[in-house]
Amino acid sequence: MADAQFDDLTPKFAPFLGMGGVAFAMIFGCVGAAYGTAKSGIGIAGVGTFRSDLIMKSLIPVVMSGIIAVYALVVAVLIAGNMKPPSQNSYSLFQGFLHLACGLSVGLTGLAAGYAIGKVGDTGVRSYMQQSRIFVGMVLILIFGEVLGLYGLIVALILNTRSSG
Repeated sequence: MADAQFDDLTPKFAPFLGMGGVAFAMIFGCVGAAYGTAKSGIGIAGVGTFRSDLIMKSLIPVVMSGIIAVYALVVAVLIAGNMKPPSQNSYSLFQGFLHLACGLSVGLTGLAAGYAIGKVGDTGVRSYMQQSRIFVGMVLILIFGEVLGLYGLIVALILNTRSSG
């Protein structure tokens, strides 16, 4: 009787949910980072044709976009580290859903942060070419976009800590 109850708590598809969390973290987080990098890179390429001396300072949005992918990678590695081989049969449905939530939180916030960084980076870099006083404002807005991904990372880390205990 106790074994039947234990089997209900550890269904065979539970690790699929955890692996879905890994996939969602990497897919959405990297799509956000790629969009932010590409969109900002378009602005940097436009600036480089007119003012090549501003390129190094204009790389800030690209670096910030890359950090979004690092957030996703950290969570994906943590989730994968908590996964157990199927022979041990100790991965519960609760852990599967928590790991799915971890991946979705860091992935979707990374997607939103990458979108924000890309839009602000493209427009901000082009504006910086025309007026250098815009630089501090652009960096502040980029930080506010980046913090969206950081919030998702924090939530994912809290959820991941909950699943291992």
